Formats: sequence, structure tokens, C-alpha cells
Amino acid sequence: MKTFAIYCTDKPDTAKMRNDARDAHFAHIEKTLDNFCIAGPMLDENGGTVGSLLVVKASDAAAARKQLEADPYFDADIWADIRITEFIPAAGDWIGGKIW
Repeated sequence: MKTFAIYCTDKPDTAKMRNDARDAHFAHIEKTLDNFCIAGPMLDENGGTVGSLLVVKASDAAAARKQLEADPYFDADIWADIRITEFIPAAGDWIGGKIW
């Protein structure tokens, strides 16, 4: 299984839409938690949400995108831009050190 970084930036003025979909989003995350390495909102300097960053386990980029499209935030159409790239966790305390 590979890992993919998914970087999503919010459209302007979508805070209410994000808030309205939050409970369904959290329920979705809880159902699919094993697919995630890490996930969470990205914030601006004032603490407002400006996007989402996820690292997911998937067989390929298309499968990672399919996971994202199952999220209620995707249906809420809050993201202006979505980038999905393969990611290799190589170093840091989240992976317990380094891979070399």
C-alpha cells in the first residue's frame, strides 16, 4: 500500500458550508479511520480554516481521489483546489525516526 498527500485549499467564504457538513465529515472519518495516516484542517494566521491536509493509504492516486470524493466535504464543494501526490514518510517522530 502506498501513501498519498492530499492538499486541498478552501474556496472563499465557505466557512458556513464547512460547518454545516462537519458532523457528516467526522462520521465519515470515523468509519474510514484506518485509511488515514494523518488528516486535519489548515489554518490561517487568525485561526480560520483555509483548507485540509490528508495523508491516506491507497493503491494509487485514483484510489486516493476516490477516498476523498467519498468525504462529505467533497460533496459540500468547499475545496477550490485539490492536489494529490504520492508521499513517502521518511523521517520524523510520527514515524518513529527515519527509514534509512
